[in-house]
Amino acid sequence: MEALLETAASHSPATVAPPPALFNFAAYLFQLNEARAGKIAYIDDTGRTTYGELEERARRFASALRTLGVHPEERVLLVMLDTVALPIAFLGALYAGVVPVVANTLLTAADYVYMLTHSHARAVIASGALLPGVTQALDQLNSAEQDSCPLIVSQPLDGEPLDAPRLDELIDAAAPAVKCCASGGDDIAFWLYSSGSTGKPKGTVHTHANLYWTAELYAKAVLGIVESDVVFSAAKLFFAYGLGNALTFPLSVGATAVLMAERPTADAIFARLVRHRPTVFYGVPTLYASMLVSPNLPARADVAMRVCTSAGEALPREIGERFTAHFGAEILDGIGSTEMLHIFLSNRAGAVEYGTTGRPVPGYEVELRDEAGRPVPDGEVGDLYIKGPSAALMYWSNREKTRATFLGEWIRSGDKYSRLPNGCYVYAGRSDDMLKVSGQYVSPVEVEMVLVQHDAVLEAAVVGIDHGGLVKTRAFVVLKREFAPSEILGDQLKAFVKERLAPHKYPRDIVFVDDLPKTATGKIQRFKLRELS
Repeated sequence: MEALLETAASHSPATVAPPPALFNFAAYLFQLNEARAGKIAYIDDTGRTTYGELEERARRFASALRTLGVHPEERVLLVMLDTVALPIAFLGALYAGVVPVVANTLLTAADYVYMLTHSHARAVIASGALLPGVTQALDQLNSAEQDSCPLIVSQPLDGEPLDAPRLDELIDAAAPAVKCCASGGDDIAFWLYSSGSTGKPKGTVHTHANLYWTAELYAKAVLGIVESDVVFSAAKLFFAYGLGNALTFPLSVGATAVLMAERPTADAIFARLVRHRPTVFYGVPTLYASMLVSPNLPARADVAMRVCTSAGEALPREIGERFTAHFGAEILDGIGSTEMLHIFLSNRAGAVEYGTTGRPVPGYEVELRDEAGRPVPDGEVGDLYIKGPSAALMYWSNREKTRATFLGEWIRSGDKYSRLPNGCYVYAGRSDDMLKVSGQYVSPVEVEMVLVQHDAVLEAAVVGIDHGGLVKTRAFVVLKREFAPSEILGDQLKAFVKERLAPHKYPRDIVFVDDLPKTATGKIQRFKLRELS
């Protein structure tokens, strides 16, 4: 471990040393921050936690897991809001060699039943506010599985009667574990479940070393994150994006992270930006759009952001330009995935090209291929493949999907992209969202990017609908507050697109809606719009 601390000081991808054969990521972080015991690691809705307190409580939780009879390589399901308890549980599990499975907090009881059964979790830790769905899921399990999966409650609600042990009491009663599990860099560290938009969620299996690589190659080399930064992620810790933003990255440099348990509305974000003055902010395109149209948008002087990031969907050029014009901070639009753990294509500070996803993060390789697997030339749309050291091992207990996605050193992302002559990549949508209109492919994202450039449009989503056996494009449009739907405006929007794109790409129908259906990450759920058509 000492050798790693010395060699990891340089952030150049060419000189970043790989982790040693024996590598426990939690132990690595604790040693890295030994001299910062008194510094604030986390600020959440209830208070502040120092690096020393974080380590002690995580090591106590490692002991508590052993007392509960949870062994290395066994899983625990974390259904927890964004408070410091989640990093404590996550790092404590890693320290003990136990595999934390971080679950989306917005799921149904049926989803939790699936995850508990699929992961064979030996315990579940749930925030008090999330107990109804979790307890319902546990009640639905058969008695044998329920006996092997005790419930532990974190942040119970005031006045809530509890039959389950409290996380803080288990931690207080345990002595700090002296030794970490002798994990290897390639050992299984944690799981994240995919969104399940095309079927059951897939348990994506990551290693201890994967966390290290995302911090070294993206956080330090691209974001330039340093110890003096205060970071704040609107994306929650249960997402791969949020886990890196608010845990891996700040703790890898000794920075301070702000956590927020509530839903990331524009006003909730503004409150933290003004109160805690984070220097690094991580958002998603729909949030940036809603921030910019809010009457409560803070002035530039009231915040301290030096750099921001965006992921989940392509960031419209107009949103990025307006945000930078107001706040002065650039948004580094990028793309990552659960399978790659974090961002592998990104814009760079000082060289942002809004409307693109930038260039490959150093240490990663990307290729665009056609349906036959051949490289496509610049300007043509192809399927995106990625190669890099943070790739997941597999989808747990899903050989078919694993074989379709993990292809030797490469991962098939399911995204469509084109590359500009200058080396920047332009998002064209998901492979299963591409439309064929009049015998020619149309990228819904390309049309949406043009629509949101119109002064009246806040958001837009384009889908294909069946029209007598032919595909016709339909745009669902959310207007800014000062505009009203009308047939005339609809015709203007069609003409607006026709002027900027090839004629076959303009939307044949315009449907005005109050909002667009989205996932918890802010991605537009086009399948729900197709169901409305």
